[in-house]
Parts: sequence; structure tokens; C-alpha cells
Amino acid sequence: MNAKAARGAEPRGGRVLRARGVLALGGVGLLLAGCASMPDHGEVKQVSASQGADSEVRVYGVPPAPKAGPREIVDGFLEAMTSDDPQLATARQYLSKEAAQTWKPNASITVLASGRDVSSDKQGKDPDAPPGFKLYGTRVATVDERSTYHPEVGRKPYERHLQLVKEDNEWRIDSPPDGLVLSESDFQRIFMPVNKYYFASDTLVADPVYVRQRTDPDSRMDRMTQTVKSLLDGPSKWLGPVVTSTFPSGTTLLDGTKTLSYDAQDTLRVPLNDKADNVAGPQCERMATQLMYTVRDLASSRVARVELVRPDKKSVICGVTEAVATGIAGRVASPTHQYFIDGGRLTKITLPSDPEGTPGAATPVGGPLATAQQLKLASAAVAYEEKRAAVVGQEGHHLYVVSLTQAGPLPDPVIDSRVKDGLSAPSWDGRGDVWVADRDPQNPVLWRIPAGTGTPQKVDVVGLDGRIEALKASSDGVRMALLVSRVGKDGAKKNELLIGRVERPEGSGTAGPVSVRELRPAAPQMADVTAMSWAPRGRLLVVGRESGGVSQARYMQADGSMAAGSLPGATGVTAVAASEDEKKPVVAYSEDDGIVWLPPGSQWRTVAAGGRAPVYPG
Repeated sequence: MNAKAARGAEPRGGRVLRARGVLALGGVGLLLAGCASMPDHGEVKQVSASQGADSEVRVYGVPPAPKAGPREIVDGFLEAMTSDDPQLATARQYLSKEAAQTWKPNASITVLASGRDVSSDKQGKDPDAPPGFKLYGTRVATVDERSTYHPEVGRKPYERHLQLVKEDNEWRIDSPPDGLVLSESDFQRIFMPVNKYYFASDTLVADPVYVRQRTDPDSRMDRMTQTVKSLLDGPSKWLGPVVTSTFPSGTTLLDGTKTLSYDAQDTLRVPLNDKADNVAGPQCERMATQLMYTVRDLASSRVARVELVRPDKKSVICGVTEAVATGIAGRVASPTHQYFIDGGRLTKITLPSDPEGTPGAATPVGGPLATAQQLKLASAAVAYEEKRAAVVGQEGHHLYVVSLTQAGPLPDPVIDSRVKDGLSAPSWDGRGDVWVADRDPQNPVLWRIPAGTGTPQKVDVVGLDGRIEALKASSDGVRMALLVSRVGKDGAKKNELLIGRVERPEGSGTAGPVSVRELRPAAPQMADVTAMSWAPRGRLLVVGRESGGVSQARYMQADGSMAAGSLPGATGVTAVAASEDEKKPVVAYSEDDGIVWLPPGSQWRTVAAGGRAPVYPG
């Protein structure tokens, strides 16, 4: 810990926050004492499920000084907004009595790019009027009341007038901003992205939200409990139309639950109110599966079992182990092969069971593609069961759906494009549908082939401005990543990555064709995107460049916020593929090296110097 911060010294930039880590430092003392004598008996105690190394470090605001000037009050309030005070009590001390009672910091969060700027903003010409200030900056995102992140397109300006009044001869703010206003760096320090999970048909879908990394000042819940509460509150507004929660309406955590704990057998026990008391076994197991997937990335150690507990905190409604939850979650199987195009032919490599193992030799796939020597391929996609492929011929005119296991003649094309290179690379979703875009400038269309064998259907992409250049369906079948090209005001063409919600009549209860709706930016930080792939935990792996930067490959949350980490040494990559199984290598195409793999925790290595267009099933 920084010594000055621990003593309460004011860091550079006028910050007036004090960090306290008394309990954390006390833990160090206990550890040192344990070196002399380690206890060999005593009771087994429950451990907080989300306890981390800094779980007891807290940041507290400094109350307003007596007779503080108007600017000091504004600066102090803005800094106190970033504190961990219960109910943000210190921040409220900078507000008028009425404003302190009505201010709702959890209503929303406004995230500003580089910081929060303040300037005098005295309204009116009366020299005796109370002072006012303008809070302004560049807005990059907002977080709504359901903790959902919404990126801004184009980084719009933010402005808010802060009016001051005198109460008891002290200056106080009478018109605070709605919710919190944080710099991007403060937001990333205070909040963290997590996934909660809901069902689409029989498949779990990740719904990203942001929760506080430490105890929430308002609810006093730790991050694990915040996340479970958010799960029980229901899905985000964007994902809500296509997913469902198996928890009965009105189900909440038992009143007073501030932390969740697991026992010596790594079992997490979640106490609920009485709305879930009489849930039948299969439904209860689906509820517990939603919880298992939601909490497993948050726990400080592996969660082996999740149990739903009645209000008496003793009797268990039901529980699931990790293995049972995996079976219920309906996730796609881990791939056995990785595919690419070599010399115009679809080729596969057997994946090693060990991430550090040696991959198998590259071999052409079977079925009609093995004998159709005259057909050279431009792109391909393999179904998740790895028994069928959708392929586009070298000229980009024709899409074929072929078997990879049964020999026979090449079938007739399923879709034809009038123009050369008209068809994009196809994509399969986990429901067995094939998707492809026709990039004909005169008649651009998004096509869906139901089950890979049905009559092709045109899909309405509501609000699309531009032309679809590439696409990738998610394995759950309810999200579609679209690489859209458009010409800017400067006449330059650029590619933008968008995510749309796939609405199906059978899932929404409404009649009509399948459509893609509510397009939202998936990589707003990127000035140009060249390739993308779905990745583990509902993320996207994106190849592109930031404004003025070089090309890179990095992970993005599906809500458009940046995930931690980028791929090292990926500046020459122009195509990329990732599996939902985190143990499988990331695969990319480099013009210099061909098909390259990046196994977990390892370095890039070339596996097929002559290959291109790498894909995993999907």
C-alpha cells in the first residue's frame, strides 16, 4: 500500500481520499505470528466466497472542511463519489439537506473519458446570485439501474450544472448529477465486469453486468452477493426479450444477506425468500445451474456445488454439482478438430487433449468435398457436431451445405450471389442454422438456412446502416456479431463491429420471420475492425486498431466494454478463431506464417504454413 495514501496524505491532482487497510494489515500480522506457531486444532469456519487479497481495503472520503469555498465543495463531492463510505455518507455531506435525501447514486453511472472537468458556470447576471459550476467531459458509456453497460458511439459531450446554496452558513450543492459521474480510470478501479446467465430454450446465455469490486456502499453486499442479486433481478433490457430466468417471479435473496459463503466441501449455499420453497426438482436444478455459472468465475476457489436454501437457512430446496450443471447448461461440445483452407480445400487438424500437446497432421475433410476436386473454396464453416460444413466457392458466388461423413456428389448450391465475392464466410449457430451475408451492392441480404437444410430465409436487420461484410453467430443462437462497412463523412470506408439480438417467433411468442434487432456497438474503441470471433465466457476476440494505433487482437465484452488482456505479438494477424473451451488454442492467420496457434499460457507457433481462413466449429 502507498504510504502517503495510508497516512491520509493528499495525492497529486487534489484527491482527498484516504485508503484504510487495517484488517488486511492485521492479516499480515497473523501470518507472521503463524510462522512461530501454526495452530493444529480449532473449528472450521465458513469463508466468504468472493474474498480476495484486497477484500478488506477500503477508500473513504474526507468530509467538507468548515467554511470551505464553493470550488472546494464541488471538488470534494466529486472525489467522495469514488469512496466506499456506507450509503456514500461523506459525499452526501457536500449536498444540501434536501439533495442529500433525494440523491440516488445507484440510479446510473456516467463514465467520462479522461476525467471530470469543472468550470465556473454562474447563471444569470445578478452578482449576488449563488455560485454555480459546470461539470463536463467526454462521455464514453453509461451504466443503467440494472448494472448494464451501454457504450457511447462517437464519445458524446457531457454537461451538468451544479448549483450551490448556503445552509447554516456553509456552501452546499443543491443540484447533484443523476447517479454517479466517474472518470474511466475510476470506473475500472471501482467496478468489474461479471456474467450472469439465463436460458434461451435449453442453453445458458451470458448477460454481462458491472458490480463493485468491493462492498457496495448502499447495500453493503460483497461482489458475489451483488452479482447473485442482479441475477435474481432478471436479465438486462437488451437480452430480456430472448431469454428467461427459471427463478419464480419475486424470488430474492433472504433479507439481510450481505455475503455468501461456501463450506469446507466447496459448497456455496444461497438463502432465498419463500417464493422458491415449492419449486419442483427439474426447475430447481435449472435455477441452481444459473447460479453455478454466474458465481464460478467470482469465487476465490472452485465451487463444487451450489445449494438453494430455504428462509430457515437450514433446509435445502435443491442443489447441483459442477458436473450436473454442465449437463443442464446445454453448452456446445468442445471441438475435436480445428479447420482451415489449404490450397482451396477444407482441411482439419486433430486437437490434442493436452493444451501443450502436439496437434495431429493436417488432412482434407471427407464427404463430397474430398472428391469435388474442381471446387476451390473461399471460406467455410463447420457445424458444432462436426458432421456438416457450409462452404463458399472461390469466386464467392455459391454457398453449399455438405456432409463431412458421407461420400457422394456435390449438392446443388443453397444460395447464389450475382456478384464476385458476393457471399461472406458462413456461420453456424448452436441450433443448427446457417447464416451468410450476400454483399451484392445492389441487393445486400442476410440469409438464414434453417437447420442447414431448409428453404433460405431473408432476415430483417432492423436499423442497419451500411453493408454486412462478415458475421459470426453465437453458439446460443440469440446474438449475432456483424462486421458492417460504411462510408464516413470524410469519404473513407471503415468497418464497425455491431452485435444484434436474434429474435425468433418461437422464442418471443410473436408471429413473423426471424429478425436481428437493437444493434449496438461491440468495439467502439476501435477505429477499424478487420476480423472477429466469439470467445469463452460470452466475449468477443476482435482484430482491429484504435485511432492512430496499430492493429491488435484483444478481447471485448459483448456489451462493448473492454475486457482485460490482448493477444501478445498479434500485430500481423488478419483472421482469428477462438473456441468456447478455454483450454483450446486461439488460432489465427498471419500472412507471414500461415495458420498459427496460441495455446493457453504459451507462445505462438506455426501449424500450417500454407493455410488460411482458420475456423473452429460454429
